[in-house]
Amino acid sequence: MYFCIQQQQKEMGNFLTNISRSFKGHKNVVIIIMVALVVELISATQYYYAHNLLEKEMDSRAEGELSIKAVLIKGILNMAENTMKEHIWDFKRNISHPDSMFAATERTIENSPQVKGFCLAFVPYYYPEKGQLFEPYIYKEGNNKILKQLGGENKHDYTQHPAFQRMEKEKIPFWSDPYDYVTSNSVSSLITFSYPLLDNKNNLVAVCGLDLSLEQIGDTLNYRHIYPSSFNLLLTESGKIISRPSSHHVKYGDIEQVVRLINDSTVKRETSKSGRTKYIEFESEKDKDNGVIYFANMKGKPKWQVVVVSYEKEIYGKLYWMRINLLFLLLLAFGFLWYIIQKYAKNEKKLHQANIKQELISSELRIAQAIQKNMLPKKYPPFPERDDINIYGSLVPAKEVGGDIFDFFLRDEKLFFCIGDVSGKGVPSAIVMAEIHSKFRMASAHENDPAHIMQTLNTSSCEGNDTNIFVTFFIGVLDLPSGRLRYCNAGHDFPFIVSQSAEQVVSPLPVKPNLPIGLFDDFHYEKQEIYLEYDTTLFLYTDGLTEAKNKVHKQFDTDRIAETLNNNANALPEEIIQKMNEQVHLFVEDAEQSDDLTMLAIKYTRKAYDYSLKESITLKNDIKQVKDLNSFVKSITDKLNMETSQAKNIKLAVEEAVVNVMDYAYPIGTEGDITLQALYNGRKLKFIISDNGIAFDPTKSSVADTSLSVEDRPVGGLGLLLVREMMDSINYERVNGKNTLTLITVYPKKEKK
Repeated sequence: MYFCIQQQQKEMGNFLTNISRSFKGHKNVVIIIMVALVVELISATQYYYAHNLLEKEMDSRAEGELSIKAVLIKGILNMAENTMKEHIWDFKRNISHPDSMFAATERTIENSPQVKGFCLAFVPYYYPEKGQLFEPYIYKEGNNKILKQLGGENKHDYTQHPAFQRMEKEKIPFWSDPYDYVTSNSVSSLITFSYPLLDNKNNLVAVCGLDLSLEQIGDTLNYRHIYPSSFNLLLTESGKIISRPSSHHVKYGDIEQVVRLINDSTVKRETSKSGRTKYIEFESEKDKDNGVIYFANMKGKPKWQVVVVSYEKEIYGKLYWMRINLLFLLLLAFGFLWYIIQKYAKNEKKLHQANIKQELISSELRIAQAIQKNMLPKKYPPFPERDDINIYGSLVPAKEVGGDIFDFFLRDEKLFFCIGDVSGKGVPSAIVMAEIHSKFRMASAHENDPAHIMQTLNTSSCEGNDTNIFVTFFIGVLDLPSGRLRYCNAGHDFPFIVSQSAEQVVSPLPVKPNLPIGLFDDFHYEKQEIYLEYDTTLFLYTDGLTEAKNKVHKQFDTDRIAETLNNNANALPEEIIQKMNEQVHLFVEDAEQSDDLTMLAIKYTRKAYDYSLKESITLKNDIKQVKDLNSFVKSITDKLNMETSQAKNIKLAVEEAVVNVMDYAYPIGTEGDITLQALYNGRKLKFIISDNGIAFDPTKSSVADTSLSVEDRPVGGLGLLLVREMMDSINYERVNGKNTLTLITVYPKKEKK
């Protein structure tokens, strides 16, 4: 009996164990399915929004194509119309001499390369000596001009032509539908602009006909397309084809189908998202690909229709393939995930025991790593409100904590940035790195000269440096309005410049090596400077990049850095660093990382704006001119309809800045000019104060005494505090012996949510 009970207990235990294992297995399957559904939902959402974005882009590009082509075609027609109007006086002047009409027609086309031919069809018996019908006509055939008289018996009876009859009734200019004109050597497709020649009593004398070749219009219409397989058509108001692409570009069947759909009023058509054009969706007879027809009438007369046709396979093709590839990768990823879960389940017990033993050490290192990461910039993009700078940085330590450093921040329209490498690795280097980071922030809080900042870091680092730890360091100060880059190097690897305008796209930044900081406290550091052009990228790095080694101990070196930068010259900073990481990983393969890998990419994207307001005033360094200054500033704020409180703040800030220049830029007893320029681009109001006085940086002035009332404060006594509080940013630069102080405020202010 005892053994039976014991056997039953054993079997029950095995049953519960199997249930537990089975539940864990099913739980893993459920987790994978849930993750798959979430990822697929995200993927489908991304696809949906990407498809909508491409559709909006297609609408925008099609509308732009229609507008541009309509303007170009209208320009050709206007040139022809102006040619006609400019020569009407010539016909009227020589109207009494019928034979002179031949020379007048020749003069009409002589300086008009776009004109194919010209005729004067006189009303019957206008010149009795010429008979009933008199029609001088000249046309171009190759390099020759051929002059004929088309009217007359047994010749061309133009009075029966619909254009002549229409002109007799309406007496207003009009364009004809396209037609073919056969000459001795060729057949030309033409359109004719008919214009009435009237006498002093407003009676019709003749119909002037100016022939324009459709070849030029066709070349204009089909020069470039929004997509390689797109094509353009030009139709009359009634839907007849004026111009079409060459037969090798698109099959005839598609063109006929497009024209048929446009002319069929029963076909469903929709208005684009902007509401400016209409479009029709169709299925191509060419390869059963769906397409979209955009069409709109030209403004004015003639009301021709400009048409652009695009195919969805080309518009959304890459998106479709991306979707398929993504689904394949997801399936592959979930296969790997299932494999990993199974492997993890088998080793879960061992891993758990090992984790317990390492938990104490790991937790301490995690804290140190978190502290180190929190010291570095981690918000990207760091300055989303600015369009003149784009930055991305990356630090991958070789151990849990590292000795590399990079940092950047904005002050007074200047970007301060640095990168450095502490000798050694691990916790000691991380401690030194933290000290250097803190000292850099403090030293650059009120100093703009990178050499002075470097000198301060070196002096403080040499004090008590018994371990002889040194730091290679690079400091840069980029003035964002001007592109002036001042920098100082302390034994660090030279950065690279990626310039779009230079012959050599990627080149090393010329640097003086100097000594690393922390060695000799009396070493003198030298400052260098260059000017960065628009769309220039600076790439900084530590030797963990150049000295990254593969399995055979070959280094990555600077040549591979330059090659990677050259291949990604137009990329954004984040993309550059991503590509550089990819190249390093491909190079080292499975080799262990031997040093901290740190990179910093800075793209200078300063743009020139069109200013809707641009005014200036020149003042003498005389306090009496403050009245004129205030009147000038008030006129600016009035033109911008600025509210009273903000206008008052701006007036006080500008007044303080200008008065400081009057007081300090020019010594007592000397005269000088101060120029104040106001610029507004619809978003920012900028005041630029410039003078030729002695070097004077107002941003370093003492803070004002705000305990006094506005009435009790002397003029110019508000100090730096007023300017900083009332303007969004200030910037001082002295270039070529000239002081330039820039005050910027955003107007109108964005409402805070």
